[in-house]
Amino acid sequence: MSQSIREKKEQIVSEISELIDNSKSLIVVNYQGINVETDTELRKIMRENNVNYKVLKNSMVELAMKDREAEDFVQYLEGPNAFAFGEDETTAAGLIKKFIKDKKKLEIRAGFVDGTVFNAEQVNALADMPSKEELIAKLLGSLKSPVSNLVYVLHALSPSTKFTHLVKAIADKKAEEA
Repeated sequence: MSQSIREKKEQIVSEISELIDNSKSLIVVNYQGINVETDTELRKIMRENNVNYKVLKNSMVELAMKDREAEDFVQYLEGPNAFAFGEDETTAAGLIKKFIKDKKKLEIRAGFVDGTVFNAEQVNALADMPSKEELIAKLLGSLKSPVSNLVYVLHALSPSTKFTHLVKAIADKKAEEA
């Protein structure tokens, strides 16, 4: 193998390693049978959601995964694969699962999420989970609810006009924030 070819391959492996390091999730997808129009649509969806979607050589991904103690991951690197690198744990898997549901063209093979290898079934389960931001929003909503309810009850029971206006102002402010 000539030196320039070797250097190019090392550069590709380095770029893939950097993608893996900068991503929370890596989803492997069998894209066999997908046409250009469908692939373009998928790439657009991925790009809009900050997911890096690439078709890469399995051997290059395997070399990039060597230092990550993910020997189980290599078994999924057969045939035509595309790789989705997500900024969070669930977005890439969720987008792919939704795309499969709508188009029935792809097949999830595996995932590598926060240093753990996931099989297709586990990736599908991960895809059904809400994102970290959604979970935080739900938590904050459930924490805010009792306080808001208390303010409304105090407002309803309050005989004092000054207190009523104060409680109403707090309630209005909370409603605006929500």
